[in-house]
This record gives sequence, C-alpha cells and structure tokens, in this order.
Amino acid sequence: MTVPSSLYRLTGEPAPPSPVLVVALDGWVDAGLAGGTAMASLLEAVETWPYAVFDSEELLDQRARRPKLKIADGINEGLEWPRVILSVGADRLGSGIAMLAGPEPDMRWQSFSDAVAELATALEVRLMVGFGGFPAAAPHTRPVKLAATSSSSQLAQKIGFIPGAIDVPAGIQAVIELACSKAGIPSVGLWARVPHYVAAMPFPAASVVLLDGLASLSGLVIDSHVLTEAADAAREKVDELIAQSSEHQEMVRQLEQQIDELEGTPAMPDDRTVPSGDEIAAELERYLRGQ
Repeated sequence: MTVPSSLYRLTGEPAPPSPVLVVALDGWVDAGLAGGTAMASLLEAVETWPYAVFDSEELLDQRARRPKLKIADGINEGLEWPRVILSVGADRLGSGIAMLAGPEPDMRWQSFSDAVAELATALEVRLMVGFGGFPAAAPHTRPVKLAATSSSSQLAQKIGFIPGAIDVPAGIQAVIELACSKAGIPSVGLWARVPHYVAAMPFPAASVVLLDGLASLSGLVIDSHVLTEAADAAREKVDELIAQSSEHQEMVRQLEQQIDELEGTPAMPDDRTVPSGDEIAAELERYLRGQ
C-alpha cells in the first residue's frame, strides 16, 4: 500500500466522482492575469469546499511570501498564512471539478507535483487542465487565441499550438502536467496569447477564452458572462488609450495585418515592419524578468 505524501492533509470532505482538475498557481507567467482571473471566476461561480491543504511550511519561502497580520486597535488578532489548497465541487449539471489554487511553491517542486498526481489519482481525475497567459504579437482587436502544452498530440491539436521547438523557463504547472501524465491522466496547459502591450494589466478577454477552452475540452458548464462583460469594458479602455497615440494606432494596425495574413486573409502589401519573432522573444524575456 502506498503511503500518502506528507505534504498535504485531507480535510475529510467528500469528493465528486471523476472530476476535472484545474490548476492555476500564482507566481509565474500569467500575462494579463489570464489564468489567475479565470481561476478566481471559477471559484466564485462554483460552490467548492477544501479537500486537501498543502503544508506551507515545507513548500513556501515565508520571507518571500509573508503571512498577513491582522491588527485591531493595537491587538495582534492572528495571522493569515499563504496556502495551496485543492478544492472540489461540481458544475450546475453535477459534473465534478477540482481546483488547485494558491502560490506557486518555492521548494520541493518534484515532491509537490508527485503529491498532486497522487491526489488526482485517488480522486480518479479524468483530465488535468492548467491555466496561463503569455505575451504575444497579437492585437486586442482580434479574438484571443489559445496555445496548448500537452501530454498528447491529440489534446494539443484540439486547442492549437505554436509549431517548432523552443526552450523556455518552466513553471510548476509544467511539472504537474508531466507528473499527472506519468500517472495516466490526460494533461493539457491552456495558454492565452495576450497582446504584448497589455500583458502587465488585467485583460479579461484572455480569461474568458481559457474558461471556454476548459468547457470545450471537459464538457463542464461554466458561466463566464460576468467576465465577458469585464472583457468588453477592458477592450473599450484599451481602445481609448490606443487612440491617444498615432504610434500605438500604427502598431495595432500592423499587428492586425500580420494576424489577417496568417489566418488567410491577406491585406495590401506594406513595407513597414511588424514585430519579428526575435523581438517578441526579447519582449517575453523582459516580461519574465519583471515577473
């Protein structure tokens, strides 16, 4: 009999049958707050309860992620510690969902990911889906596209992917994907391609696309109308900001032309340049350093 990992404790609460596991941990690439906002929306839309709580003492650097001290009239009323929690619930049709949220661990990544896979196996998770966003050469005036990282080509093809080979720094989500895949659980990371010029601000349109991708892959019923309204408002705000600069207007126009050509709707020839792959890679590197 396998001894359960010491990195978590079970709460004793019941679990839904064969849930989908959704992962979004704070601390790494999440342009436009795409993954974090999508996870927050899920937690608000679905009634959940804690199923497993991970040991922050073992996983987190508490000088980097300090607890919050509550002070009332000079009295120390206690601390709120950052925690990684696996919550469970069900959509309105009763399909199970498990959500892993909290700070990305600072230590023991492999042990933590193996513990997540262990929990997923015990829960009989049928699919693991990770959320994130990355800066891309895309205009905010076109629909946000997804790119997948996956344990199988079939899952990647359902979502779409960036062709070719590239080495990038990994977040904990990639390690969890591999651990779940090794445990026999189909795993996929959904990455929203966020316009690089809005990567540092909330961009709810990217979060909507992540939730839509989750629903498409899993069959879960997810209400995203509040996020959709926020996305419309955010686009209007970006429109207003872009309108104040002819340089920014030209940048967006060039990005639109590039996307239209890639998608098979060629525009008129133009000798002005659009961001190259190297320039976008440099933009991503600067973004990662900022993170």
